Amino acid sequence: MSTSSSAANTGSPLIYSLTFQLFIGLLLGTLVGLLWPHFAAQLNPLAGAFVKLIKMVAGLIVFLTVASGFSQIRKGTGLGRLSAVTLIYFEVISTVALVLGLLLGNLFKPGAGLSIPADGVATVASFAQAGQALSTVDFLLNVIPKTVLDALAGGAMLQILLVALLFGYALFALGERAEPLAQNLRLWTEVSFKVVGVILRLAPIGVFAAVAFTIGKFGLAALLPLIKMIGLVYLGCALMIVLVFASIARLTGFSLWWFIKLIRKELIIAFTTTSSEAALPGLMTKLQEAGCSKSVTGFVVPAGYSFNLDGSSIYLTVAVLFIAQAAGLDLGWSEQLSLLLVFLLTSKGVAGVSGGAFITLAASLTMFPDIPLAGLALILGVDRLMDTMRTLTNVLGNGVATMAIARWMGQRGGDDPAHAALTESGQICKSVLEPIPTSNPVA
Repeated sequence: MSTSSSAANTGSPLIYSLTFQLFIGLLLGTLVGLLWPHFAAQLNPLAGAFVKLIKMVAGLIVFLTVASGFSQIRKGTGLGRLSAVTLIYFEVISTVALVLGLLLGNLFKPGAGLSIPADGVATVASFAQAGQALSTVDFLLNVIPKTVLDALAGGAMLQILLVALLFGYALFALGERAEPLAQNLRLWTEVSFKVVGVILRLAPIGVFAAVAFTIGKFGLAALLPLIKMIGLVYLGCALMIVLVFASIARLTGFSLWWFIKLIRKELIIAFTTTSSEAALPGLMTKLQEAGCSKSVTGFVVPAGYSFNLDGSSIYLTVAVLFIAQAAGLDLGWSEQLSLLLVFLLTSKGVAGVSGGAFITLAASLTMFPDIPLAGLALILGVDRLMDTMRTLTNVLGNGVATMAIARWMGQRGGDDPAHAALTESGQICKSVLEPIPTSNPVA
């Protein structure tokens, strides 16, 4: 049992709990944003600094976890089957999320009664230009880095994953001969998670700054005309969690509520910083504590950051219907089916593009000239507010995907009741500062 867990069980002050500190940061950020909005609007660099600290080690952790995890796979366990199951799962769930967004947009018509600003084209020109560079061929070619070091230095998650998979497979193929190197990689993995633990001590400050900036910059009154769209994105994400994620959890033998409590710190960080990468190291640690093998965790989570973005998928379809309705367009089901197929492709590059889902939305709209690109100006100012919930949903969705796929692959130890008991006794919800196991044999 970890030191922090022991302290928690002996009644240590609540103030030492990172979850409590994150809540205080969120509360203080809200108050500062409301009371001193001009000051709060200047705090974004403080939040950005915390996110950059996490991103600094996120790529290294992915490489080390994937490479060392694959070195522990027994021969004959089926790497190809893991890849196939993962990609099929991602496509099915992404489609469900996109359809959910379409249904909500058609049912509630969030853009009805609004008008597109005349200066909208100039406002979103830079985003449109960045989005035009996106294509399926370019996206696939960009997965291949110039050199191995470029992948780690650039921080592009798919490039890092590709390099890690190649090195991991080499360690797997060499078997016992590669064991000394594999042990060193596992040691470096522990060191990296120790670094993350130190950085996470600053998470309450990052949360405070992010919340204060958002409320101070946008205020509450300015959001009223767009509150319907923001509400629909939140509703769509909530339905995705309650209906889809909960059903998957039930079918694969664990409680969604138990899992949410397990990764609550990572969800708070994702929600407030709007950065999935900021939650990645902690998420991978918690998944391994929940019984998922290092190899499955190291493959599914990084791949999901580009191929399984459920919150972003809901946002994309709600947003495009919002713009079309604001322009007075009544899209038929055939046109909406075309949008769905386009988003199935373009949404895969969300995590690897600067500007995220908003740029992907701009890129996709260029393929539909009837929908005015200038409509992006309506949602540009409040995009960050929707980004909070879609980021949380993305992180939770990838956690659920890993738990489910690990169970299907026979690489998740224990059943949910056992894990729930361990959680209550403090044996699973360990501090991120505790080293991860040096070995995690595959079942």
